[in-house]
Amino acid sequence: MSEQNTMTTEIDRTDLVVDAELVPAQHAIGGGAVEAYDPAAAAVLAALEQGADEHIAAVRPRKTKVSYARDWTLWTEFHTWLAGRTGTMLPLTAVTKGTIVGFTVWLDEVKQAAPTTIDRRITGVTVTACSKGATVPKEATLAARQLVKRFRNDPARMARGRGKAVPMTPAHIKAMNTADRIVPKKPGSRRRRREYAVPELARLRDRSASSMRFGIAGRNEEVSALDDTGIKLIAEGLDVHVPSVKGRPPRDVIVYYGEHPDTCPVRCWLAWQQAKLAAGAAPGGPAYLPVDQWGHLGTQRLSPDGCGRAITRAAQQAGVDAHLTGHSGRRGLVNTGRKRGKRVEKLRAQGGWSPKSPVFWEYVDDADRTEDAATDGIGL
Repeated sequence: MSEQNTMTTEIDRTDLVVDAELVPAQHAIGGGAVEAYDPAAAAVLAALEQGADEHIAAVRPRKTKVSYARDWTLWTEFHTWLAGRTGTMLPLTAVTKGTIVGFTVWLDEVKQAAPTTIDRRITGVTVTACSKGATVPKEATLAARQLVKRFRNDPARMARGRGKAVPMTPAHIKAMNTADRIVPKKPGSRRRRREYAVPELARLRDRSASSMRFGIAGRNEEVSALDDTGIKLIAEGLDVHVPSVKGRPPRDVIVYYGEHPDTCPVRCWLAWQQAKLAAGAAPGGPAYLPVDQWGHLGTQRLSPDGCGRAITRAAQQAGVDAHLTGHSGRRGLVNTGRKRGKRVEKLRAQGGWSPKSPVFWEYVDDADRTEDAATDGIGL
């Protein structure tokens, strides 16, 4: 059989994508046979496919790449574990319903991973396998995620993870922003000094970052991506441009003056901005910069992880009885806003949630749980 006939036969067996719907080749528009590509066209299409994959890989965030690499390492470890029991080492690119479900069960029973972590690792493995030329059947990932869905109904399994982010409150921000700069040495710390003074520049930055995070309901990546030029002083407070991160759409939000100087995002931003420029920062650069333990200002943008650590560290230094993380500000704005009667659509727009975001509506439900409860004021 000639090369052209072979190619035509293979194409006839495939499905075509028409208007985002999979249809058998024989039912394609026009009803005729699919024209085979000549060698030159096939070569160009292959090069474009490779270029597309390379471009997608290049723009993928570094943290995602690291996570996917870790997922693939665990996938390899699972295959080694499986080979020890079956006597056969399967190809890593053999992503089938059996292998992916087996991997899911292994992560649950052997690694004791949280359901949310398992779900994310399934994504990492399938994306990496596809990048290596493997074909991942849709029924394979569906079966694995059905299993994860059952795991989510088990409180013991859900307790393996970090759990829900603790909502940040204005009281938390006040405690962090008014904490003593002198921090005593922690038990077991290798520091020689008995106490440590937080540099004033770092304190001003953290005051601004914590109140700004709350005001824009910002993620770590979004706080890190803020620029001076995107934060404009207006009569009501600040007009903040939150850039696009990880493919999410950008947004422009208004952050009003606060009721108290110590927690006001506008006053804290202006104080940090003045101190930053006085320390030699270039105008119009990143909104938040690193500050070392001696108070020296860095020149590169404060990383997303750095923004998250700054919040957690400030809370610990202030003695806040809650583990505040990167999502605490997002959950906190919804929680506090709903209790103050803020409209759902306003809160959703401030944090950039999609209308059908299950996470956002979970935050709303948690905030509304004690408001106008069914047994409140009914004469019991």
